[in-house]
Order: sequence, then structure tokens, then C-alpha cells
Amino acid sequence: MCGIVGLFLKDRSLEKDLGQLLSDMLVTMTNRGLDSAGIAIYGQEITGRTKVTIQSDTPDVTFSDFEQRVGALLGKSSGLRIKGSHAVAGVPNERVGDVRKMIDDLEGAVSLMSVGETMEIYKEVGLPKDVVSRFEIPAMSGTHGIGHTRMATESAVTTLGAHPFSTSTDQCLVHNGLLSNHNNLRRELKRLGIRFETQNDSEVAAAYLTARMNDHHRRRRHDGRGARALRHAGLPVLALALRHESDRSSPGGRDRDRRRPGRQARWRWHAARPENLRSCSADAHVA
Repeated sequence: MCGIVGLFLKDRSLEKDLGQLLSDMLVTMTNRGLDSAGIAIYGQEITGRTKVTIQSDTPDVTFSDFEQRVGALLGKSSGLRIKGSHAVAGVPNERVGDVRKMIDDLEGAVSLMSVGETMEIYKEVGLPKDVVSRFEIPAMSGTHGIGHTRMATESAVTTLGAHPFSTSTDQCLVHNGLLSNHNNLRRELKRLGIRFETQNDSEVAAAYLTARMNDHHRRRRHDGRGARALRHAGLPVLALALRHESDRSSPGGRDRDRRRPGRQARWRWHAARPENLRSCSADAHVA
């Protein structure tokens, strides 16, 4: 049992409040998962640069070393922004591959959380109220985002095992449920060149959707196979978030009560248990 929330703002005057709204929604889901929590925020684009979000268990030492290495690699500072155990580097779009290779060379001292022109992911072990406070999520602005609070069922309770998972630029996924064929599917996706950071089955779901959305992968290996390749034990609840306005925060399932996402004139929201959100949005309704 996990808690999922997603919020897409239609009213641009609310974008400054996205972090607070999404944080409040996630905290109401605390009873659905006490192990870890995380949020993906789609915020302001930095022209010509990609946001590389990283995590370290020893940030006081590691992040200063990371910034020096990136500066030497790029010939200029990445403007590293540190938030607790996470940090965001602004990398020239054409040098993202070089920075990712550098992260690999650090052999686990730094973990890659996400890469995106607008997306940043923050996640950690702990209660939602503590996680959103630790990363100052309520102060963040943006257009849309998704969040997750986890009750682990099949893999370790770690920061890397928390949701959201990102396996492509500006794309992430949160998920509630169990996949019955994730080990076989992980091996197949690895052969397609997709990388995995954990043994979590939800990361496989994210990677599968990345493969399905990639024209090259679809033509070579997945054309015509559809969702049957992703076998789920029970009814899934998941949300996939993308960068572009036409694709923002697309709920990809319903909960066991067959609830749909809620719609309101100023926003669109999604939750694993919509009734939990009544205190956040008195005029929201289940469509």
C-alpha cells in the first residue's frame, strides 16, 4: 500500500504555490506509507542548461568535491544548489553525457536522481512531512508535479528505493502495486541500453514506459506488444509525469475503487485515495 498524488496547474497564478500544494497533498497520504517519500517538481527551465539532480549519503564532503570535478570538466561552475542530501547542477545541454560518465566514475559516492530541463526529484527515507520540510519543497514553484509515499513490499527501504523513479530526461513515474515479471523485463530492457539503479520493480515500470515512448526501442523490440509485456499483480495505480504542457502529469491507472482523477477549473489532481485530499481542496471533485 502506497500513496500517490499528482497536480497539474491550469491557472498560472498558482505556479508559485505548487510546492506547498503538492506537499500538503502528500502529507495527507502519510497513512498509506511510512517508509519513504519523494516528489518530482517541474519548475523553471534554465536556457541552454539541463538540471542534473544528485544524492549523497555524505553531502558535506561529496558535494564540494563534485562541484570541483564538474568545474574542471566544464571549465566553469555548474552553480550547484544544495538541499540536504540532494543537489542540482546546471549542466550545458551538450555536456550532460560527460557529467553522467563522471558520476559513474565516482563509484557510488554520488547517485543520480534525475536529469531534465525542468524536472527535479527529491526523495528520502522518512515521513512525508519530514521529507518535504528537509528539501524545502513548500517553497518551490512550478507547473506540475507528482509525489509518492511508500510502504515497502518487495525491496529495501532506502533513498534509492523511494519513488519517483526516472529513467529518461524530464520523465518520471510513481507506482503502487507489484509487478510479477519485473526480473525478466529488467533483463530485456538492459539489453536495450536502459540503466537501473535499484532492484525495485517500480523502476522497471518506469524503464518500460521509457522504452515504449522511444521510437527506436519501439521499432526494434516492443512494436505491437503493448501493455501485456508489463504484468501486474492486481489493479495498478501509477502516474507518469512528462515535461511538455500537452503531456503534463498523466495518471495511468485507477485505485481499487475505480476512482478517476479529479478536475477543477484551476487545476487537475490525482490521488490513490481521493477522499484523503478533501482537506486540501474543498471544491475538488472526483470526475
